[in-house]
Amino acid sequence: MCRPTHSCGRTIAKKGLKLKRPNILLFMSDNQPADLLGCYGNDEVITPHLNGLAARGVRFSNAYCVNAMCSPCRASVLTGLMPSQHGIHNWLDDRLIDHWPENWSAIGGFANIPTIMKQAGYTTALIGKFHLGVPFTPQLAFDHWVTFPHGHTTSFYDNEVIDQEQRYRFAGHTVDFFTDKTIEFLEGQAGQDDPFFAFVPYNGPYGHWPSIKGRAKTEFADLYDDADMHSIPREGLSIDVIERFGLRVVEGGVREQLKGPLLLPNNIESLRNYFAQVSLIDHGVGRILSALDRLDLDQDTIVIYTADHGFSLGHNGVWGHGAAAFPATGHRPSYNIPLIFSGGGTTNGHLCEDLVSQIDLFPTLASLAGVNNATPSHPSAAKDLAPALAGDDLAGTDAVFYEQEETRVVRTEEWLYVSRFKDAPSYTLSDELYHIASDPNERNNLIDDPTQSETVAKLTKKICAYFDAFSSEKYDLWKGGSAASNVSFDKFWKDAWGEDWSPEYSA
Repeated sequence: MCRPTHSCGRTIAKKGLKLKRPNILLFMSDNQPADLLGCYGNDEVITPHLNGLAARGVRFSNAYCVNAMCSPCRASVLTGLMPSQHGIHNWLDDRLIDHWPENWSAIGGFANIPTIMKQAGYTTALIGKFHLGVPFTPQLAFDHWVTFPHGHTTSFYDNEVIDQEQRYRFAGHTVDFFTDKTIEFLEGQAGQDDPFFAFVPYNGPYGHWPSIKGRAKTEFADLYDDADMHSIPREGLSIDVIERFGLRVVEGGVREQLKGPLLLPNNIESLRNYFAQVSLIDHGVGRILSALDRLDLDQDTIVIYTADHGFSLGHNGVWGHGAAAFPATGHRPSYNIPLIFSGGGTTNGHLCEDLVSQIDLFPTLASLAGVNNATPSHPSAAKDLAPALAGDDLAGTDAVFYEQEETRVVRTEEWLYVSRFKDAPSYTLSDELYHIASDPNERNNLIDDPTQSETVAKLTKKICAYFDAFSSEKYDLWKGGSAASNVSFDKFWKDAWGEDWSPEYSA
């Protein structure tokens, strides 16, 4: 675990100067691709406050998550590690909570950003969705703890909430609740000597039934009543989605919010609902930015907006997460995330087109806090994004990598290569190759093109080298490792490694 390289208080020494340590406000939406913001080129979604944030700061156009499920991505942001290192390979299934250790925190055993911030003298707050273990008591050195008990959002309304030591039911929209509570926290920080780190992971726009079923109930619904949803592809389902969910839906084995991969594409009312949830989040961010200004905290605060992972809205025949198909999709919409930095001296209106990973937030946040010796618990490819925040190019950003259990991906500026686990005898999984430069929508799979054999060999070597370097024996599924909790298909991994294989904490 790292130790702060400066004394507590509001200033740090850097190059002989006394600089104020910034407050850091990290927003994270739930299930939102980069394409679902106006500043990323979508002309249908209405997001004026986030567009303004990008105009006043740095926007990353090629930021990617490490996995397209919420718990692994949250774990990776806070630890700087890949899922094959921290062991969270899938969303943590709340139904297994009785099988977890008491007050279990999935990443409590790893160096993590809240603890680093706390050790550096920051007041720390989580206000939003946790989904990294048992939520009922504060975890990971968070001083201020406001969340709700669920990983899934079945409804945005009438949810049980956890507000410090209190538990009660909030009748309104949960995004509004988290916005109100963030403003309340900021009001308590005005005039304080110590800086704050506030992590605000909203539980929207989400994109699953029943939470987005029917017309939205927010005040932003009427903005989309006549929208034709031309920014969303309208196409048939991928056969991999049908095989992943089809029989289970017929048999009644999938909860309603997970039927979306089969039933949501082309449902225009739900599409409009989803867009309305994005506008509500934008409104909440705007309210919080206004509070920063009112409290004279705006000049001392770095504001970051991102998402846990992307989300396919019919792209390539997939609705939802990468794991909405089997084998999991490696296509861009499920993994390309918004990433915006503003304030604290970041360059106004800068666009960074370099490939970056969400694990890069770990060293970047630590660096912004003046903690120069913060290192992840295992070797990590995470890099400090500070040069980009100053308007410069990043070095060594020729590729990003992500993984979805049986699927591992390398993305370069020119190529997308999707490698599949081959050692489960009962399953035949094929690799994929797309030439992004000429096929940006990733439609033409070139894996069987004999002229691309050298490209496949080169990218195979690249992806193998990466995961050899950045996986742990304990949690590398491809080498017989396990998972900290649930995986998508126990049967698949038992087929590979034998009936005795199981996650650490499972039913």
